[in-house]
Amino acid sequence: MELSDFLDHVNHGELIEGGSEAHAFMHGAAQEALRVVAELNSGYRTPEEVRDLLSRLTGKTVDASVAVFPPFYSEFGKNLTLGRDVFINIGCRFQDTGGITIGDGSLIGHGSTLTTLDHGIDPDHRADMIPAPVVLGRKVWLGAGVTVVPGVTIGDGAIVGAGAVVTKDVPANAIVAGIPARLIRMTGFEA
Repeated sequence: MELSDFLDHVNHGELIEGGSEAHAFMHGAAQEALRVVAELNSGYRTPEEVRDLLSRLTGKTVDASVAVFPPFYSEFGKNLTLGRDVFINIGCRFQDTGGITIGDGSLIGHGSTLTTLDHGIDPDHRADMIPAPVVLGRKVWLGAGVTVVPGVTIGDGAIVGAGAVVTKDVPANAIVAGIPARLIRMTGFEA
């Protein structure tokens, strides 16, 4: 299986069956991602070195306006897209196999987790994984320690309060918080 075949598979939301060719490919690709992430997190890196390593991790050129404060964790990398002027604070974890897109000008608070895979609920098929992308619009702000589960889209200009668990889509310019995250109010601004 080639990367393009795998990405086509997961980006169409198709099941990654435990023990399948896609499953084996995912685990093999994870080894490369883990090597890059280990290098990224193994000591001080200049902002330019961080972006170069992120470009290697994602397979795409990361814009010079992007800032990531290590440590940073990703188990796949090749299904992660970072817009311009994105800031990712210390200790974030991105499970991007199912696809993570972060829009221009978005801020991710330290210790946040974005996940894109669910496991099968049948115990006999627990190794099966169901991919669903996470999409952050433009100028989204995730506070510290936010968790975003598979399949969630957060609209432009939205704010997610620290420690929230986002289980449903968030409208543009909304402020949400809590577990699960609930609407607090609208910002009154257009992103």
